[in-house]
Amino acid sequence: MKDLLKLIFICFLSISMISCSHSKGDQGSEAEAMPQTWAEKLGYPAGKKVIILHADDAGMCPEANEATMNYLNNDFIQSAAAMPPCPNFDEFIAWAKESSKEDIGLHLTLTSEWKTHRWGPVSNPKDVPSLLDPQGMLWPEVPDVVRHAALEDVEKEIRAQIEKSIALGYRPNHIDTHMGTLYGHKDYVNVFFKVAEEYNIPANVIDLNKPHIVEKFRRGGYPIDEDIIALANDYSLPKLDDFTSAPNADTYEEKVEKFKALVRSLDPGITEIIFHPSTDTENLKTITNSWKQRVWEAKMFGDPDLIQFFEEEGIIFTNWKEVMGRFESLN
Repeated sequence: MKDLLKLIFICFLSISMISCSHSKGDQGSEAEAMPQTWAEKLGYPAGKKVIILHADDAGMCPEANEATMNYLNNDFIQSAAAMPPCPNFDEFIAWAKESSKEDIGLHLTLTSEWKTHRWGPVSNPKDVPSLLDPQGMLWPEVPDVVRHAALEDVEKEIRAQIEKSIALGYRPNHIDTHMGTLYGHKDYVNVFFKVAEEYNIPANVIDLNKPHIVEKFRRGGYPIDEDIIALANDYSLPKLDDFTSAPNADTYEEKVEKFKALVRSLDPGITEIIFHPSTDTENLKTITNSWKQRVWEAKMFGDPDLIQFFEEEGIIFTNWKEVMGRFESLN
């Protein structure tokens, strides 16, 4: 695009009174199609893919904690988030307090999706009745939450989850949303962003100024409308250029190859890629039928083949601590 504009400019100067073949309108539309990425805004090299490898679901069970701690201790991944209502959250936060260099956030949780391994809210259940299913646990699926949960209960619970971590002595570096629940309704989005700004803790907010990004999330079932785009535009903390997850596969080898294809398909900018690593135990198999994917995801990012692939692709890695630090240095 820059070369094209230079050519048009030279043409205009060299041939007085002769119009070049490209109209100003065409130039404007092309320029608008190439907005500056958040990676560029934060000082990362232009045209580079900047990735956050982010482990979700820490705190859910001992297996998730063990796999996530191993990855972070060995610098194979850059970031993780823990689930405050879950039974092994306190254990993970105790480790995070002793590992201050790591980027640990909160996986704000309003669902309890497994049949045999479930949890209720951090808040007193009497204070958030609309968040509870008939068994007194959090609703199993996102549509259940959207149908039943009152906005005031949603806000009360996500604040309680942040305050739980702070009361344990750990201020999270970022917040995100388990199963995408807080993107399930525009009112939830508004509360999510508001709470992030009030605590000055960045949320996993995606820049929605690119139509193909909006369309991707709409195809995924998220109700991205003009109101949500406006909320994202008004959000005052740093954003991601894209957000995605490790693909499932039938074999470990296929999973690694599909992950490579995913990385190759990314546009330049900051992309967070989430996954759910867990160590292989019989207990894990009783919790989730996705145990095999999780076990592979506890292996693949330490795989020399994938590490070499990242080097060959020239991937830059970052985390939310660095992103927020760069953002604050600009303001």
